[in-house]
Amino acid sequence: MAEKKRSREDIYFGLDVGGTKCSVVFGDASFAVKRKIVFDTDTKRGYQAILAEFRKHMKSMLADFPDHKLKRIGISCGGPLDSKKGLVQSPPNLPGWDNVPITRIFSDEFGVETALQNDANACALAEWMMGAGRGTSNMIFLTFGTGMGAGLIINGKLYSGTNDLGGEVGHIRLAKSGPVGFGKAGSFEGFCSGGGIAQLAKSVILEKLGKNQHVDFCPSAEMVSMVDAKMVASSAQAGDPVAMEIIRISAEYLGQGLSILIDVLNPECIVIGSIYARNEMLFKPLVEKVLRREAIRASLAVCRIKPAGLGDSIGDYAALCVAVYEDKF
Repeated sequence: MAEKKRSREDIYFGLDVGGTKCSVVFGDASFAVKRKIVFDTDTKRGYQAILAEFRKHMKSMLADFPDHKLKRIGISCGGPLDSKKGLVQSPPNLPGWDNVPITRIFSDEFGVETALQNDANACALAEWMMGAGRGTSNMIFLTFGTGMGAGLIINGKLYSGTNDLGGEVGHIRLAKSGPVGFGKAGSFEGFCSGGGIAQLAKSVILEKLGKNQHVDFCPSAEMVSMVDAKMVASSAQAGDPVAMEIIRISAEYLGQGLSILIDVLNPECIVIGSIYARNEMLFKPLVEKVLRREAIRASLAVCRIKPAGLGDSIGDYAALCVAVYEDKF
């Protein structure tokens, strides 16, 4: 009797397009990564050369796994973009990427459906499908990295809004003035992002130095330009009072921003990445105090605030989750 032909295993590509680095992840529906390649973006090459490098690596991986069948491709990229039309629309970190029809390019090349999401949405999918938000139906993911963006999972589905601007929480104004984020002084991003904390720190430090008060981690005005969020967090962890004051201000506004999201969206879980995830013990008690004061009590009672679960690996899974999500949900 002839041996029954074994069916080929479905496989997915996740493509992460970043301003500095790009990655190709080759994995299955259970998120087992079989191969990963990272390469420098080198934006001056232009988008066509960068996409050609993606295609080269993808074809090499497919050749190495002949028993696998490509099912779908997912792409994660910084916005602005049009996920429905599959267009990358001039992200600031990708000069020259003007209305690039990225999903059509890969669909035509590989003969499978291709999905595009902005990086915050892709990370939200990863934390929801396999990270700290797993098992929830209503979840918010906040980046809290260089900027403050969000990905929204509502009633078990990714919500991206009418034209991919759902989740732009960094633009919410929390104060009349303050550090600038998302082009707006006193915004959520201004107070709760790496760039915003650096601005806040410089303002506080210069005020202290102007009053002849000593700042251990930045003893002179000439050093102020070197201060960043990482320096502030590490100094606060070491007990520096000025650094702790800066974190307290950021945490106060983080609590206010979270209260708005809890009151409006009534989520089960808010997952926060990057700076919060690495410094949860600095932020958590301060944020919880604000939440108890500001948020609707019944909504707060059903919402957990959690650090991102995937850590530095989130980039490996985000684009892959775009591919798997679009195929399964």
